[in-house]
Amino acid sequence: MERLGSFIFRNRKWVLFIWLTAIVIFGFFALKLPTVLSGNGFEYKGEYNQTRKLLEADFGYPKSTIILFFQKDRAISDAEFQQFIQNTFHKLRNFDEARDVTSPFDKKGMFRDEYAYGVLTFDKKAESLGNEISKLKKLLKNKEGLKVTMTGEPIIVQDLNIASQEDLEKAEMIGLPIALVVLILAFGGLVAAALPIVIGIVSILITMGTVYFFSYRVDLTIFILNIVPMIGLALSIDFALLFINRYKEELQSKSVQEAIEMTIRTAGRSIIFSGLCVFIGLSGLWFIKIDIFQNVALGGMLVVLISGISALTFLPSILGLLGKNINKLSVIRVSKQKESIWYRFARLVMNHPIMMALLALSILLAGLVPVRQMVLSIPSTDSLPAKYPSRVALETYQEQFISKEKSDDKKVMFVLKTNGPVTEKNNFNKVNKIIHTLEKDDLVHFVFSPFTASNIKNDEQLYQFLLHGDKSSVAPLKQYFIRDNKMLVEVYLKTGEHSSKARQWVRNWSQKKLGIQAFIGGPIKFEQEIFDEIYQKAPYGLLLIFLSTLIILMAAFRSLLIPLKAILMNMLSLACTFGIVVWIFQKGHLGIEPVDIALILPVFVFTLVFGLSMDYEVFLISRIQEFYLTTGDNTLATISGLTFTSKIITSAAAIMIVVTGAFAFTGVMPVKQLGVGIAIAIFIDATIVRMVLVPALMRLLGDWNWWFFGYHFKRVKKHSRNPA
Repeated sequence: MERLGSFIFRNRKWVLFIWLTAIVIFGFFALKLPTVLSGNGFEYKGEYNQTRKLLEADFGYPKSTIILFFQKDRAISDAEFQQFIQNTFHKLRNFDEARDVTSPFDKKGMFRDEYAYGVLTFDKKAESLGNEISKLKKLLKNKEGLKVTMTGEPIIVQDLNIASQEDLEKAEMIGLPIALVVLILAFGGLVAAALPIVIGIVSILITMGTVYFFSYRVDLTIFILNIVPMIGLALSIDFALLFINRYKEELQSKSVQEAIEMTIRTAGRSIIFSGLCVFIGLSGLWFIKIDIFQNVALGGMLVVLISGISALTFLPSILGLLGKNINKLSVIRVSKQKESIWYRFARLVMNHPIMMALLALSILLAGLVPVRQMVLSIPSTDSLPAKYPSRVALETYQEQFISKEKSDDKKVMFVLKTNGPVTEKNNFNKVNKIIHTLEKDDLVHFVFSPFTASNIKNDEQLYQFLLHGDKSSVAPLKQYFIRDNKMLVEVYLKTGEHSSKARQWVRNWSQKKLGIQAFIGGPIKFEQEIFDEIYQKAPYGLLLIFLSTLIILMAAFRSLLIPLKAILMNMLSLACTFGIVVWIFQKGHLGIEPVDIALILPVFVFTLVFGLSMDYEVFLISRIQEFYLTTGDNTLATISGLTFTSKIITSAAAIMIVVTGAFAFTGVMPVKQLGVGIAIAIFIDATIVRMVLVPALMRLLGDWNWWFFGYHFKRVKKHSRNPA
């Protein structure tokens, strides 16, 4: 590490030149990243996808649909309303990009009071309709008292992209100025305070430019616009804060080169170990084969890697050029009195370790009580801010035109595939048996099949009708339900999405031996597959995180108890965090309208915070270990370590809370929940856990903290006073 420091100092101008070149190149591609992002990231290659492809290929289902939702004021006559709709569809007569265009005049039930709707279908996926949507926006015009709004999945996807970019700008506008204030309070000068912000922005810019190149091989979700800056800014500033603080400390008694070498040796080592913990924490997401988790793993791991490299190369090269000018542009004088405050606090914890440990544990256990009531759901239209017209239009359309009993969120699609044509007698009997079994199921509300569509109850009568009935009556029935050796059956359940009963029902039917091949689709099937993938694969990721973190911390501190304590404390603080998030969002406190917890939140917060919080563990224990190796006194080392790191940990935590907590003021609900969750977790970890519980346990366990399979890493020589 010292040789690395020496190399960077000697070649600081070249290192800086390389970084500036990378900023220009990757910055260009970072600006293009939003253009290649699409979808909410919940893509999974399972049975749902298979069924959807069958419906598109054999039954003519479109790949995507845009709804044109019309609305009039009460003062507008029906005739004016109808004329407005006719004029709108007249403009669309040459809109060749759509596969089919259906106006409210083409089909019954598309008018209702002051509302009406039309449908445009496409042979492109929702996320690929950017040009078509732009063209439609130019064609569709509102009039006074008359309004037409585009909605449906393609519009929601595009609006989520726009909302994510707006949220990022809003979070940066809130977070960066406050982070700068915290840094000024920590360092006292503008030069030192500005550097962590610069390092953070550079790390994010280069990461997003790098991620752009992955768009050629990977489908990138729009949420990556929020995840990369959220992790990158917080982590980069943390690393830079630790590095600059140690550099300023070393500069008081050493030359610039010696200060850089010693800082890389000490703070740089901590950055490597803490970065590894975050990196491995995010790598646990690779086990979950869902796009959004893979995207966050990709973006998160890249930003951790680049943040670490920039902290160990870019930042030292700047400091090498600045030298002692790091203390220039002083705004406030940083008083040494603050250190004595931390010293007194450390003594308080050391003098009353049992009481302090019990107090901390009581708070954490109280916070996790609401966890058992957590209800998880996949983010959908309600992820979009309520003000967006596409969300308002879709919700009004569903309220006015879709009955609650036959809504899409309660529909399960069955494609029954037989050996040979469905209309063969033996195959027809097999299919009918499945339909009748479905009709008798307690959780089934309604089955839409050839029986219900034709209003024929008898199996033999329906069979004869399909073979010999009037062609004008039979053709529409076959057109909708039958394609050679496949029959479509639509099942409406009594309970819908976000229901564990519905998911279990679909899971059971997928596992049943029906005598013929059955493909199951629909929103409930989609949700069931996503839930199962997470529940089945997440434990593997957690196991990787636990074992890797244990090994890394054991290697860093030559201790068995310290890594075990770190893992247990992290789990406890995260459980407390989830309880508070449930209390705020699901229970509807602090002015939040009650809403389910996004399915991604527990996994993301766990993997992100488990690694991020290890920053503080590594920062604190590294300094305690330095003093312990000097003095051999565990209590004295803990007091000194806590005294020297408390200020830097609270400053780093404050910045991370500000940067991630700023997303609480954004509109996309999963991102809002994620930002709040991370901010709460960091606050709990940096205060209750790292400042109180960990030191108290260090005091109670004494020299056993440093036991490592029969060997104590302890110097013989002891000092009677604080080595600080």
